[in-house]
Amino acid sequence: MTDENALIDAALAGDEKALGKLLASVQDQVFNLALRMLGTVPDAEDATQEVLVKACTRLSGFRRESAFSTWVFRIALNHLATYRKGLFAQRPVSFDVYGEDIASGREHDVPDLAGGADRSLLERELKVSCMHGMLQCLDVEGRSAFVLGTMFKMDSRAAADALGITPEAYRQRLSRARARMAEFLTAYCGVAGGPCRCARRVDYAIATHRIDPARPGFQALEALAEDACEPVAAGGRGGAPSAKARTDAMELLDDASGVFASLPRYRCPSDAAAFARSLVASDVFAQAVSE
Repeated sequence: MTDENALIDAALAGDEKALGKLLASVQDQVFNLALRMLGTVPDAEDATQEVLVKACTRLSGFRRESAFSTWVFRIALNHLATYRKGLFAQRPVSFDVYGEDIASGREHDVPDLAGGADRSLLERELKVSCMHGMLQCLDVEGRSAFVLGTMFKMDSRAAADALGITPEAYRQRLSRARARMAEFLTAYCGVAGGPCRCARRVDYAIATHRIDPARPGFQALEALAEDACEPVAAGGRGGAPSAKARTDAMELLDDASGVFASLPRYRCPSDAAAFARSLVASDVFAQAVSE
């Protein structure tokens, strides 16, 4: 905290490098949170930029009663809870809709639409895309608790602090969300023993614009190592698993709702990261520190 406080003091004194370090320390976390909460890469990028602007302009109001990252998470969660520009805000989904689509068997009537693209890559793209889509079936309160607890593995006190509720209320939200997600996965999803198989639904996903063979959004992202610090190239060697390995590992977990814990985390895309750097040098920062 001493180093963090020094950075905050320097940033508030007008040090652009200090502010840049502060934003860089949270941008990956904010992007991954936005990705889980909103479900698509473009929406997560846009929301990440907006959250970083809020963190920058509100820095003087940070009372340091919690870690800087927890404070930014609170800003992010409040922002994402009311985000109305995203795909799933415009086209809401539910577990009933998801289940009906899986049970319909519509994928059997679709021809090969891969266009020569690597089908194993498209299958992984669909798996990750579908898992993010399932998250959107939870209401925003349940989704927030589920993401923080199951995917970010935050303890109940830290998660409750970020959500602005009591630890007991948080645990209740998380328990309900986990139970609802586990119920759906067990009934439908092949990851948890259900009847659906991503390999069989690739062409249907292309036909319904769930995935694009020419632009596989999730597979194009740079995966982070387990500690969320060092990047791991897809298929790369080394101690941390690749995005493919982590995605495939979802099928080995016992707790049905726990499959989400192995979804890959990603480095904040270059466009959003570049935005953070430009923000530091902008009038927004200059105005914020002068107030």
